[in-house]
Amino acid sequence: MTYLELVNGTLRRLREDSVSTVVETTYSTMVSDYINDAKRIVEGAWDWSSNRSIITVTTAASTTTYSLTGFGQDGKVLTAFNDTQNGQLRQYAQAWFDKTAYVGNAASGSVDKFCFRGVDSNDDSIVEVHPTPSGVESLKFSVSTYQADLSADSDVLNIPHNPVLHLAIAMLAEEKGEAIGLSSARYFEIADKHLGDAIAFDAAKNPFETVWYTP
Repeated sequence: MTYLELVNGTLRRLREDSVSTVVETTYSTMVSDYINDAKRIVEGAWDWSSNRSIITVTTAASTTTYSLTGFGQDGKVLTAFNDTQNGQLRQYAQAWFDKTAYVGNAASGSVDKFCFRGVDSNDDSIVEVHPTPSGVESLKFSVSTYQADLSADSDVLNIPHNPVLHLAIAMLAEEKGEAIGLSSARYFEIADKHLGDAIAFDAAKNPFETVWYTP
């Protein structure tokens, strides 16, 4: 569903006129902000299949920190591998990296560990790797990230639209503070139902993530 369709779907349910662009009126502009607010809340509720991707990091000799381009600050690493050496990367605490750097002996070789180290100028998270790379290796990070805020009328929402649409309606009903059919509490209940259903359908695509099993 496009940004404009989300805005108009929200407006109609709040008994407001549809618009031809999301910023056509002051109210439609406010609705568009609530759509993005709702989007981020729904994105944080589950690692949606449609928001998953692989970020490739190519190491360079003697360089230990790398940006995860497109990861942002809110992303989540699901798995990580050294594709060159066919090994899995393990996430360690920053304290372990600090102790290794300042107390232990610096080591170089094939990367098998990582930790997070702040963000870069593009607001993307930085990872530090260990041992210090001795050459070029390809690291693969399977991640779940947030889609950038919708801005253009034609921008398409990645995640299921119903939870976002109905959460925005609930938030706007609460903000509106007047009788529009249902109480804001009831609108939030409806939004929660849509979110639960959407998570259940998406979880069915990755059943081993919600059921414990012995590898």
